[in-house]
Amino acid sequence: MVSGSVDSFRERQSVDSFREWLAIYLKGFFMGSADTVPGVSGGTIALITGIYERLIAALTAIDLRTLRDVVRVHDPESRRAVRSQLVRMDIVFLLTLGVGMMTAVVSLSHALERAVDAYPAPTYAFFFGLIGASAVVLYEQVDLTTSGRVAVAVAGVGLAAAVTGRASAGVSHALPVILLAGALAVCAMILPGVSGAFLLILVGQYEYMLGALNRFTDALADLADGGSVAAVVDAVPPVAAFMAGAFAGLLTLARVIDWALSNYRAATLTFLVSLMVGGLRLPAERVVSNGGVTVLAVVAAVAGGLLVLAVDHLTDDLEYA
Repeated sequence: MVSGSVDSFRERQSVDSFREWLAIYLKGFFMGSADTVPGVSGGTIALITGIYERLIAALTAIDLRTLRDVVRVHDPESRRAVRSQLVRMDIVFLLTLGVGMMTAVVSLSHALERAVDAYPAPTYAFFFGLIGASAVVLYEQVDLTTSGRVAVAVAGVGLAAAVTGRASAGVSHALPVILLAGALAVCAMILPGVSGAFLLILVGQYEYMLGALNRFTDALADLADGGSVAAVVDAVPPVAAFMAGAFAGLLTLARVIDWALSNYRAATLTFLVSLMVGGLRLPAERVVSNGGVTVLAVVAAVAGGLLVLAVDHLTDDLEYA
């Protein structure tokens, strides 16, 4: 009788644990879906789903000094140190969330690449609506009451307009540039309201990285049907550079932005919103150069704006600090 009760308890505990990690995986999937589309932030989704604080705590706990102990796993004290650090990093949570995010990115990348190629004007109009509405949503946190903040806003608009103007004319897709793009994009996880895809558009790498990821996943899928290993190897460099940049960004830029938000919140948000406003140049130019402002483009832009406003409504009573 006691044995049966214990077995029943363990079974319920196992089911509850499975549900917990499935829920985290799905939250990661929603975050990845958001960050694949310009204008909707994965950080905002983390807020909505209640994992934002846990995510920030896990990311800021990452410490490269753990590598010193990893290479000495034969030493019991080093093994204990590694185990303790992995617990502080909430590593199972991060891995489960990360797998969910990657699943979403891979799933949506083909559809988005086809939309950009086949329907560039309405797709970029949709992006325009997403980014523009995100700027409007964050505008209430912008403070332009001092000359310094006004200067920050002007600098943000000017920088974004200049960078996206260069992106319209064509930018380099060299591996160092992709490395930097990965570092920038990962910062969206700690910036509710700013999407990783928007940051990639800002530096002219969005379409390229969609294609690079699709070539890599397609090459992997083709291996099962006798595809070439060489095709996989050829597709690896941009994806690997982006992932390396993302990891470096977690250890550097993400911490800098977290510090800036903690110490200079108003000025930081003013700069970020200004980047969004200046960044509208690229989707606007893409719409104009691919058929102009049509009824379909207007409808797409309105749909994008309404989507962001709906997400903002869901997070209206949540703290972004």
